[in-house]
Amino acid sequence: MSQGLTEIRWHGRGGQGAKTAALLLADVAFSVGKYIQGFPEYGPERMGAPITAFDRISDKEIRVHSNIYEPDYVVVVDETLLHSIDVTAGLSEEGGILINTSKTPGEVRPLLNGYKGKVYTLDARKISMETLGKYFPNMPLLAGIVKVSGVMDTWVFYAEMEKSLKHKFAKKPEVFDGNMLAIRRALEEVV
Repeated sequence: MSQGLTEIRWHGRGGQGAKTAALLLADVAFSVGKYIQGFPEYGPERMGAPITAFDRISDKEIRVHSNIYEPDYVVVVDETLLHSIDVTAGLSEEGGILINTSKTPGEVRPLLNGYKGKVYTLDARKISMETLGKYFPNMPLLAGIVKVSGVMDTWVFYAEMEKSLKHKFAKKPEVFDGNMLAIRRALEEVV
């Protein structure tokens, strides 16, 4: 986290919304005056295949244009990836990792290759099922990473998401309400 630059790497599976969440985070950060980069790493984009997406958020112009190899934070959208991918590779011990799981941070730590930094968990499945009636883990995880990383004030983020989603789901108020409730719950429930 050098000079106001925060780098975030997302690990998920195709169709779970990791790319969408990374791009939404970039949009919201841009709307509050930050310099941003939000992009996926393209490989075999099959439904269910592991995917990686990235965010760079800064108060100053960003001059680096590459994938993120030493992130400040990592978001794991699908906890089954903990068994097959080294999600902590290059991860700063000053930052942390946010994992979508019903387990506690202590229960998942043994799966993190000796990572000594902060471990956060959020049951994004439960939140999305209860607020949206479907499994869309990306909104709760997006809110969770904003809270744990501190890339922006959580209530500024909430207000910006409200504006963005109100426009996006103008004809689907139930989707808007469900997403806002998912975001609010994630901000409160991240452990």
